[in-house]
Amino acid sequence: MKTEDFNYHLPRVLIAQTPLPVRHASRLLVCDRATGEITHSKFSEIHQFLRRGDLLVINKTRVIPGRLYAWKDTGGKAEVLLLKRNSDTRWEVLVGGKRIQQGKRLTFPQNIQGEIIEVLEGSKRIIEFDQPVDKVLDQIGEMPLPPYIHERLQDPERYQTVFSEQLGSAAAPTAGLHFTKELMEELKKQSIDFAEITLHVGLDTFAPVTEEIVEDHKIHTEWCEVEEEAVGKINQAKSRGQRVIAVGTTSVRSLESAAYVGGVKPISGSTGLFIYPGYQFKVVDCMVTNFHLPKSSLLMLVSAFMGRENVMRCYEEAIRERYRFYSFGDAMLII
Repeated sequence: MKTEDFNYHLPRVLIAQTPLPVRHASRLLVCDRATGEITHSKFSEIHQFLRRGDLLVINKTRVIPGRLYAWKDTGGKAEVLLLKRNSDTRWEVLVGGKRIQQGKRLTFPQNIQGEIIEVLEGSKRIIEFDQPVDKVLDQIGEMPLPPYIHERLQDPERYQTVFSEQLGSAAAPTAGLHFTKELMEELKKQSIDFAEITLHVGLDTFAPVTEEIVEDHKIHTEWCEVEEEAVGKINQAKSRGQRVIAVGTTSVRSLESAAYVGGVKPISGSTGLFIYPGYQFKVVDCMVTNFHLPKSSLLMLVSAFMGRENVMRCYEEAIRERYRFYSFGDAMLII
């Protein structure tokens, strides 16, 4: 399978640079994957396409405000992006420049000290801080927006979902950004329930697949957890013949990683599941998702769910109708 088959041209003007004033005011393209029928709607009207007993699975991860600026011990500034916490004081990071090698010391705001203790591939490093930094990140860190967003975010909470709880992501699970607490309450009144999982999103989610052949790509791993409470809700829905609707590709990856005979089982740890066309879904019945970058593993996942031709046709329609794309863009519901 060729990676080029998942390429498309997107006018840059359609890349959303800022979130809408109201989260659920985004547009919603609904596609019936069995018939190929496309319906244009609004996210606030998603209830029209849901049924009593549907279970929406949401990702409660919270984005780390982990873009930090530091001073080198030799002078000059350095940019550091926190990727993953390995312990209370040890983090995997990206540094702005490969010259920052092992043993280099950095000084951060509030006189927090850090030392590069290991050099990984490319610009990745392991840094040891002289104290835990979690509780001060809101004061010294900035929100790490995707590289295609060039405007400053006025309210950092707009890059968090309203149900975010567990700090650990380098990027937001963007399909969840469309939900408001009010919309969720309205859906619950219609007997539509929610289950929570956690998957900490890595920056590799934005990286295009560079191999010519899709099957040659080595997918990145991400930490995920599906706990007993969610397992109970999901398995009950499956046993009753009710739909499990994954909110975002992160929920899809978590659910399919937890797949077991007849439902899901509790998991906690890294997943390296690569979903591309040919994959047989075991848990997910429907999907809420944003519009994804060309040649990305996320676009391949969606193509596995609804068929590549259906995806490309929906994307062509969305471009024709001037939908907003990517993280702050509009949404799709695939039923």
